[in-house]
Amino acid sequence: MRLRSLTHYANHKPLYCSIAIAALLACTTLLGKAQKQPSIPEEIEWTWEVRPPHADPALPNVLLLGDSITRNYFPEVTKDLKGAANVYLMAVSTSVGDPRLPRQIEEFAAMENVTFRVIHFNNGMHGWNYSEAQYKTALPDLLHSVEQIAPSHHALVWATITPVQINAFNGATNERINERNQIAQALFSSLGITIDDQHSLMMKHLDTYEDTVHFGPSGAALMGDQAAETIRAALRR
Repeated sequence: MRLRSLTHYANHKPLYCSIAIAALLACTTLLGKAQKQPSIPEEIEWTWEVRPPHADPALPNVLLLGDSITRNYFPEVTKDLKGAANVYLMAVSTSVGDPRLPRQIEEFAAMENVTFRVIHFNNGMHGWNYSEAQYKTALPDLLHSVEQIAPSHHALVWATITPVQINAFNGATNERINERNQIAQALFSSLGITIDDQHSLMMKHLDTYEDTVHFGPSGAALMGDQAAETIRAALRR
């Protein structure tokens, strides 16, 4: 038996070597991909999740997924859609490019355990230590994560990144924001995903800033009203 085993190995040695080499190359490729997009945390990381205190099972569920900009206009969207939808919020500082973000979205969806009829999402005001090239590479990963908890592309609304003041912090500049918006617009428009152009809206209301990045109550109300309108249109579809 032992002689037959050795003979069998000798006859199939090239095949075994090929399999071993292929497995090694696959592992190396996966490792290389993982190393290309490391997690680059900011000085302060946070999550802010809100669910309706008394969700109406007869109404569709809507998710706002974004960062502090989304968090600011979430109350206005909730007010505008009262009686029309249960509105949920997942706002995080984790940015496109950070491998933690897809996992956070998956965990949030599992925790809520509801079906979202519409997902209004945005990401771009954080992660300035990632280049725009890295942003472009990782944006499909965000889309894939959102697709996993959405019924179809018709249920998705992408909100453009809003402008900042010239003395904004942490690397945010309007030049970089414009480039990220162009990257996102090219991807989502090609897929037929609705665009909520919050950037163009707030370019008309630059007098409503409350700091270098965020808009005050009047600006947040304008943003929330427009977001709610795009969500209503998506619900009708």
